[in-house]
Amino acid sequence: MPIYEYKAYSSGGATKTGVVDADTPREARQRLRRDNILVSELRELRSGTRKGSSKPVQGVSAPRRGAAWLAKLKTLRESRTGPVGRNLELVAGVTRQMGTMLGAGIPMAEMLSAVIDQAETRAQETMFRTLRERITQGVSFGDALAEYPAYFSELYVNMVKAGEATGQVDVVLKRLADFLQRQRALQRKVVSALTYPMLMIAIGLLVVSILMTFVVPKITDMLTDTGQVMPLPTLVLIAISDGFKRYWIVLPLGIAALSLSYSRIYKTRRGQLAIDRIKLRIPIVGDLLRKSAIARFTRTLSTLLSSGVPAVRSLEIVETVVGNRIVADATQHIRVRILEGTDIATPLKATGAFPAVVGYMVAVGEQSGQLESMLDNIADAYDEEIEVVTERITSVLEPIMIIFLAVVVGYIVWSIVLPILQVGNV
Repeated sequence: MPIYEYKAYSSGGATKTGVVDADTPREARQRLRRDNILVSELRELRSGTRKGSSKPVQGVSAPRRGAAWLAKLKTLRESRTGPVGRNLELVAGVTRQMGTMLGAGIPMAEMLSAVIDQAETRAQETMFRTLRERITQGVSFGDALAEYPAYFSELYVNMVKAGEATGQVDVVLKRLADFLQRQRALQRKVVSALTYPMLMIAIGLLVVSILMTFVVPKITDMLTDTGQVMPLPTLVLIAISDGFKRYWIVLPLGIAALSLSYSRIYKTRRGQLAIDRIKLRIPIVGDLLRKSAIARFTRTLSTLLSSGVPAVRSLEIVETVVGNRIVADATQHIRVRILEGTDIATPLKATGAFPAVVGYMVAVGEQSGQLESMLDNIADAYDEEIEVVTERITSVLEPIMIIFLAVVVGYIVWSIVLPILQVGNV
């Protein structure tokens, strides 16, 4: 059933926009008229793109119509290419609702109708209406979801397809909802652990820059006017302050250049491997990144295997989501060895990217036929360790940053007070 985007006037005279599905434009207008909505513009959407349009309302200038068209096009484009992180919470909540309704015996088209009624934005409403249309046309649920990769990842689509093959889409959706919520929680733990020290460093640099650029020069100029010979610490402070005043632009340009260089190097396989290896060697922080990658590996692999996705395909998907090139290369090695006929535990131990305990637990899980539950246990254990590491990072870096700022500010004060004390002693 086609989907139409409309611009109309409600009974109170207010302008209203939205989407409606109907077989023909005439039926769409009639349906809206029954709701006391007078249509001024009606455009058909098909899979997130415009197919055609009716005559625009009289009295609206072409530039305004063009601006409105560009705004709507941007909204529709964001429904396909918006950041996955921003959509993760939405997908997790909707996934649980879809799994619950399908488990209660509600047909898929009616389930999507209920989701459409709860859509928060027009882009989301359009997306779910398109999904419903595709399903009523005979397209599988997994193939329809694959048309929106910004919302539904490769992992998500493959799990849904596996659920369709086994007739357990509702179970798979509930498992996906749990997985997405855990992934979001893990992401928040890592980000919160790394955000605090970075914020402290940024604030410290800002405070020192303000002191050296605006405060210190005024004080040092007053001391220089006295004509006395300045002590060495004060001369060093004056030189640093002059450098801040003359070359302050170098700092933001340097940060921008480093950021650009980092992004370009990280796009190459060799650069990504080198940078990720360095990250893992950073004290405390490297431990956190390694544990989060292993937790993501085990949780994702467990979710895929328990949903019926083949082991080789599961490892191929896991390779793209672990977030670390070292672990990703190890995953690729495991996948290649499985194709040769070996088990998972043996190549996993041989890679050296995983702690020995992970290899032994995976081996026990394979031997007992409970690999999925064992992987879940490993992920739970590493989630707990991540909490411990995040607390350790905060407890260690906070006093370090305080001491660093105290030393810098103390040196500034000492360099200013020292010539004043010399004048008093003369």
